[in-house]
Amino acid sequence: MKAILLAGGKGTRLRPLTIHTPKPIVPIFGRPFLHYQIDLLRQLPEVDEVILSLNYQPRRIEEIFGHGDGLGVKLSYVVEPAPLGTAGAVRYAGQALEETVVVFNGDVMTQVDLAAVVRLHRERNAKATIVLTPVDNPTAYGLVETDADSNVRRFLEKPKPEEITCNTINAGIYVLEPDTFDRIPKETAWSIERSYFPSLVERGETFVAYVYDGYWIDIGTPEKYAQVHRDIMARRFVAPPFASAPPDCRLVSPAARLEDGVTIEGPCFVDEGVYIKPGAHVAAYSVLGRQCIIEEDARVEGSIIWANGRIGRDALVRDSILGRHCHVGRNAVLGGGIVLGDKSVVTDYSRL
Repeated sequence: MKAILLAGGKGTRLRPLTIHTPKPIVPIFGRPFLHYQIDLLRQLPEVDEVILSLNYQPRRIEEIFGHGDGLGVKLSYVVEPAPLGTAGAVRYAGQALEETVVVFNGDVMTQVDLAAVVRLHRERNAKATIVLTPVDNPTAYGLVETDADSNVRRFLEKPKPEEITCNTINAGIYVLEPDTFDRIPKETAWSIERSYFPSLVERGETFVAYVYDGYWIDIGTPEKYAQVHRDIMARRFVAPPFASAPPDCRLVSPAARLEDGVTIEGPCFVDEGVYIKPGAHVAAYSVLGRQCIIEEDARVEGSIIWANGRIGRDALVRDSILGRHCHVGRNAVLGGGIVLGDKSVVTDYSRL
């Protein structure tokens, strides 16, 4: 069995963080995001190859992951000549496949039981199986309607309140049979939700849904990206590096340097090479990437600071996300919701 990870998007909703960093390698506790999807796919021993469908900065991704050495699965790469949409990318990446394929959208984190999804697909002899997840506010999403036997009946694109018949949305995980790919035009931008899936319904082919009501999140916005970190630290999502950590754990690398008088509250994450100077305070749910420097009496509260950041003396960074090599000056204050791209500079005494 093969798997296709649709990782070709530009990550526009995560900008400015993704201007120089493709979304698949956006760090989560210093670990490229794509690792978490590969971890999930390794639940299926029969998956012997993961095909990464890329378009945006593909070389950067390949440099990090290579051919999958040490990951327990072979990786290969397909680079789209132009953005082909979700269905177009599947056909382009899977045009030579003859066996069942598992497909992942490139921004999903979940703990779904993939073996159970594949088992349902095979028991029903389905042409396609889609994972759905329930949401609290159905009006904010496109919904997927099923019947009592889990057959997919239709897609409702952000319906009006009176049109709502269900609360399940596309979770971005599919099991597909390649003999259905011929209905996707070659090298043409084509939507899996708007075109490919409706074709299955129209032709009366077996198209079933697996409803998963556990942890699921789309990390594609700064708010959701920050939430994933909080969820992992709080053990709402069990994943490295906090998978076996006790509650409120302070994960501090042995290669970090903390001076006397430093205050660190858990849960938090401090990566290798971090230097925290006297009087600095790192509050709960903070993440400090490699080689960050936190100057005297600075405060970092619930923020994510990527590698090589520097927070000046008496500065405050609260509920913000800073890209690589950012410098926050002395006595500067960053309030909640600030997102800075790589190499941003906030001068002394500034207020954001």
